[in-house]
Amino acid sequence: MSILLKKHYGNSRLTAGQILRDPVLFLAFGFGSGLLRKMPGTFGTLAAVPLYAALIQFGDATYLVVTLLGMGFGIAICDRAAEKLQEHDYGGIVWDEIVGFLITMIGLPFSWQTLLGGFALFRLFDIVKPWPIGWLDRHVHGGMGIMLDDIVAGVLAAITLRLIV
Repeated sequence: MSILLKKHYGNSRLTAGQILRDPVLFLAFGFGSGLLRKMPGTFGTLAAVPLYAALIQFGDATYLVVTLLGMGFGIAICDRAAEKLQEHDYGGIVWDEIVGFLITMIGLPFSWQTLLGGFALFRLFDIVKPWPIGWLDRHVHGGMGIMLDDIVAGVLAAITLRLIV
């Protein structure tokens, strides 16, 4: 057993190799970042940074369309991943963190300050789960539930970041 990876994931006890070979699980686990034993949500958010950097090259319209598609497909991806893992909102499912971070950064010009601020604020809202995030996390289930609390965390982080900037 690796110090970085778990031996098995979810109640279905999948291996890291099985997750990486399954396209749905590969996406749900944030291109593999959710496989890490410690802080998978933080590493999932970190996996969103290169995607953010690539998307801002194409302008706001493309960024917004890809983010909206990520939200829509994310509901299905996370729902299917939870079924395959036989566990709702398993910590290694980090597609929701990727989309939440992209939401946080919508329309902001790139700077290291906004990147770090957006990262820190999104993680803060995602971890602390103030109302309504915590309520949504406890009461909305399935793929929608997995995604929705991070979507709202991204919106609240975006608002907070804009107030600071």
